[in-house]
Amino acid sequence: MAISQISTLPQQYKQDLQQDYAKQLTGLTSVPLDTSRFAPSVAAQDALQTQAASLAGSGVGSYQPYLNQAATQGTQAISTMGGVSPYISGAAGLTGTGAGTGAGSVASYMSPYQSQVIDASLAEFDRQSAMRQQGISDQAVAMGGYGGGREGVQLAEYQSGSDRNRALLQGQMLQQGYGQAQGARQQDYSNQLGLAGAQAGLAQGQMGLGSYQQGLAGLAPQLGRGDISMLSGIGGIQQQQSQNVLDAQAQGNQMQAMEPYQRLGTYGAGIGQLAQMPGSYQTQMTPDPTALQSALGTMSVVGGIMGSGANPYQYS
Repeated sequence: MAISQISTLPQQYKQDLQQDYAKQLTGLTSVPLDTSRFAPSVAAQDALQTQAASLAGSGVGSYQPYLNQAATQGTQAISTMGGVSPYISGAAGLTGTGAGTGAGSVASYMSPYQSQVIDASLAEFDRQSAMRQQGISDQAVAMGGYGGGREGVQLAEYQSGSDRNRALLQGQMLQQGYGQAQGARQQDYSNQLGLAGAQAGLAQGQMGLGSYQQGLAGLAPQLGRGDISMLSGIGGIQQQQSQNVLDAQAQGNQMQAMEPYQRLGTYGAGIGQLAQMPGSYQTQMTPDPTALQSALGTMSVVGGIMGSGANPYQYS
């Protein structure tokens, strides 16, 4: 009996490709992959974002100085308003007729030198009057009528007129002094009211300045927030751009690192497709027969021959 052994083997070039693939796979996977080149990273804050953070920190409480100034101006305004009252009181004391001799009267505004001026003026008037009387007497003596009735009449008429003129002069000077005092009193009244108004205006201005300081206290944080928002927005755009660059670099490094694996995967897929293609061959191995197998084969052949021929010893 013959024994046959059949082996189905791939073609030689396929075996070579599989061996080459195994070597490359072993070599590639034996080298650790440097994942740090494409590890996720976060872009640092942009300089504008840092500036915005600095402004946010320094801007905390920036309104307080303005509030302090506003409080100071308010206190000063109250103090200034307190200074209005004396002027109002002073003006109120000048609203009457000014009669009498007390404070605020017309007499209190008259010049202390008025009486001296009046006295000096009247003394000069009297001196001039005496000189004119002497002139009348001298004229009468020259005409031989000294001590006569005509001289007496002339002297009496002159004296009467002189007294009237003297009284008129004195009255005019007193009236002038009174008018000046009354004008000074009215001017003082106007001045008191003006000072009261100026003091009130100053207080109002201080209150307005306090309100302005409060407005600045509210405006400063708003302006600061606007600057911070703008800087943060622009800085965020810059940071996002930097992040995009980092992500692109990491993706590029990952693609570069994985390229040998992808290439080897494509190589292995191609080998797998080749393995499924027809074209394998078979080998048949027939070993040499042993002595027993030969003897048995000979007996089979002889038996066959004998069975197929006529038996000469067969009887019919």
